[in-house]
Amino acid sequence: MSALGGISQLPGEFLDALSGLRKAARRSEIRLEEIPAPSRLAPFAVALGAEIFASTPVTPPPLHGPARALVLPPQPEELATGRFILLYDPEGSEVWNGCFRIVTYIRAQLEPDMGNDALLGSVAWTWLVEALENHGARHHSTGGTATRILSESYGTLEDRPDTIDIELRASWTPTTSDVRRHLEAWSEMVCTFAGLPPLPEGVAHLPHRRS
Repeated sequence: MSALGGISQLPGEFLDALSGLRKAARRSEIRLEEIPAPSRLAPFAVALGAEIFASTPVTPPPLHGPARALVLPPQPEELATGRFILLYDPEGSEVWNGCFRIVTYIRAQLEPDMGNDALLGSVAWTWLVEALENHGARHHSTGGTATRILSESYGTLEDRPDTIDIELRASWTPTTSDVRRHLEAWSEMVCTFAGLPPLPEGVAHLPHRRS
């Protein structure tokens, strides 16, 4: 059963947390949807997947006749992807130091000059800490890793340019069941990884609307 869509036999505290996730605001550029949650990490869990794509895909040369049907439409470039997982154990966890735990993952491809920055990992971690603080997402017991991934191509793929990705895995314990601000902070992080400019001051994050 979908955790966000079904409420049968769910603890009240976890329901409060789900309600907060539903109310979380985010920028229109981010595509956020529920995905299967891990079943072995906690008695109750919900997971969200995020994607951000370039707004303008590359247009291929125009084709006519039968050849046109053989060409797939251009796919927009993926700028960043991530996962946000909320775990809940009514009995509490000594490892988490609480009943809730948020586990996150973000990955994005970087410009070569930025990817070679030796301080990239610490910068990515600072983005996370500042996003949580700026959104008032109170938390403790934070931990994580930042990894740079270099992809080089050889043989028949040697014409492909080398790429560098940044991958951030982090987890923390929210102080209350009100996790709305945590999702909003994490969504801002995904946008930062995607290279989106900050919203102008005074412009609110608009909630996503389903058509």
